[in-house]
Amino acid sequence: MNRVRKSINVYLIILFIHFILLIFFCNESTYAQYSYPFQNPKLPVEERIDNILSLLNLNEKISCLSTYSGLERLRIKGTRHVEGLHGLARGGPSNWGRIDPVTTTIFPQAIGLAESWDPTILKTVAGIEGYEVRYLFQNPDYLKGGLIVRAPNADMGRDIRWGRNEECYGEDPYLSSVMAIAFIRGLQGEDTTYWLTASLMKHFLANSNEDGRDSTSSNFDERLWREYYSFPFMKGVTIGGSRAFMTAYNAHNGIPCTVHPMLQNITINEWGQNGIICTDGGALRLLVSSQKAFPDLEHAAAACIKAGISQFLDIYVNAVKHALEDSLIAESDIDRVLRGNFRVMIKLGLLDPPDLVPYSIIGISDTLEPWLKEDHRRTVREVTRKTIVLLKNSDHMLPIDRTNLKSIAVLGSLADSVLLDWYSGTPPYRVSPAEGIRRSVSNLTIVNHYNGNNLDSAVNLAKTSEFVIICTGNHPVCNYAGWGKCPTPSDGREGVDRKSIDLEQEDFIKQIYAVNPKTILVLISSFPYAINWSQQNLPAILHMTHCSQELGNALADVLFGDYDPAGRLVQTWPVSLDQLPPMMDYNIRNGKTYHYFKKIPLYPFGYGLSYTSFKYSNLRLNPESLKKDGKMMIHVEITNTGKRDGEEVVQLYVKHLDSKVTRPLLELKGFKRIEIKAGKTKIINIPLSAESLTYWNEEMNTFKIETGKIEIMIGSSSTDIRLTKKIKIE
Repeated sequence: MNRVRKSINVYLIILFIHFILLIFFCNESTYAQYSYPFQNPKLPVEERIDNILSLLNLNEKISCLSTYSGLERLRIKGTRHVEGLHGLARGGPSNWGRIDPVTTTIFPQAIGLAESWDPTILKTVAGIEGYEVRYLFQNPDYLKGGLIVRAPNADMGRDIRWGRNEECYGEDPYLSSVMAIAFIRGLQGEDTTYWLTASLMKHFLANSNEDGRDSTSSNFDERLWREYYSFPFMKGVTIGGSRAFMTAYNAHNGIPCTVHPMLQNITINEWGQNGIICTDGGALRLLVSSQKAFPDLEHAAAACIKAGISQFLDIYVNAVKHALEDSLIAESDIDRVLRGNFRVMIKLGLLDPPDLVPYSIIGISDTLEPWLKEDHRRTVREVTRKTIVLLKNSDHMLPIDRTNLKSIAVLGSLADSVLLDWYSGTPPYRVSPAEGIRRSVSNLTIVNHYNGNNLDSAVNLAKTSEFVIICTGNHPVCNYAGWGKCPTPSDGREGVDRKSIDLEQEDFIKQIYAVNPKTILVLISSFPYAINWSQQNLPAILHMTHCSQELGNALADVLFGDYDPAGRLVQTWPVSLDQLPPMMDYNIRNGKTYHYFKKIPLYPFGYGLSYTSFKYSNLRLNPESLKKDGKMMIHVEITNTGKRDGEEVVQLYVKHLDSKVTRPLLELKGFKRIEIKAGKTKIINIPLSAESLTYWNEEMNTFKIETGKIEIMIGSSSTDIRLTKKIKIE
């Protein structure tokens, strides 16, 4: 027996030695397949980057300061940037993709996506976009674009005159941060090791005026910097996981954002932003020509690199070379910023074997272009329906009963079109309002549509129709008038701020309403408008934004009651410009946004109606008080008291009752969009942490929680508060 045992033991020892040798030789074989250590995905990221930098010559390092960062000599695959605020832009009015653009799935504008108050759909939208970005980048028939997506725009929409209002998520930092985080996560995917695409936020920081944007300064104190303007960016980095952003053209408190110390001191050192920081297009030149911050390009380029810029959207090579020659920067400064570029390339899997990267099969194993897939079309329609806001509905004018509908007129400048904005791609198809309505009614219903300028023709159609749908709003690229031009005062776009918030087409609306009181306004716009006459006189008003390829179908779903509208506004709509401080006043405490707006608006922040009604009851807090480092759960019961199924957006606001510093009148701290069947009740749970109630203490240079009383407010908008409770922070 002992001999047998000894034989078995010897046999096991031999097997173990063979196993060790097998692992050794396999590893040796694995290592042998790499020409350079940086190609080995098993090495730590920083060691791989050390190796890359050691292999590059100076000219190659300078070339990597571009938006490509690839090197054929070392088989380092880089990637360019693409635009993607509401779908991958490879076409559209700006002709993204230039010589050979392609169609892609196009959703409503970013401000419209925010009006859904549903972060899950933003993540879905971004996921579809990210998939199409990968598909075009990897499919052998295309090989286009890049994997770094310039989205989301995390700028605060603090003034509705801003020409790029459609790119942001509104005026509230909490809502904007939640939406930005969702979009970032959708773009970057679910894998824990690799990204689907890289989310590059823009524009850092306080970039919400177009007129003079390359020479103006956005001025405000550090509390507003921390609590308001930078908040969505900070959350996008620390919670969303973005590791890329674009700096703004403007200055902040007199220092150009492209070279501001905040890039290094805060975003890198405090937030942990260790990836790409790029300039905006042409910003290097503008530091000299417009902002006059430096005597020449070489000093400007040196300052950019010293500040943390790792990619230039500019002609920069000679400026950087001269800066090196004159010892304004050292090669080590370039090495430091390039590390961020390569970290992003590694996260995208560009330096690793494809079989390790789960997203490498996109465009290879699938043969049908994703923008042609039926599920993408269905998703766009569902998303677009969720973004529609019902602003008015007197005497239940909507939804329209189409059972015995004999005729309907679809009028206005946007009746027969779906307009695209500057950062839109070209969708594979577009469903206009008139077409969507025509598809939704029976063959026995006459649909008259007219988008011309002849008032008599429009009036005659209105007279002979049971209902009139007027579709009008802004033109997102100012009727193609050219860069820097907007002939219509209430229009705006990149490079041009709005000069009016009055709707010029309201005179036309008055003429139509005079002959048919069943006139419904569908305001399709990138901006809020002071539609005072329409609100006072028309029976029903809807708001939606441009660009969705399913715009007409989604609109018809809401008009005829196939979908109950539940969108909510994300900005305060004033009655007139007189209610707003000057455009360049970045101190929102002077009366901007719902946080400090003391006048009566046309429509408040968070506003939106439904075809049904909801009752709020039984507000409970667990626990009843809040510790300085604690959390509580807020419970409220919502009952659908109407006869239709519908969705409600439950909003949580907080008011500080005895703060020692200036606080907003109230501030959003939570929300939830929820579907409730007619007659049913649901318990809604919204968390609230003490950390979310902090303010920036400038003396202590940190966020600080105050003890004292606060008021918890639950409601359907910032001015429609249904339930309140006062509690103590201990």
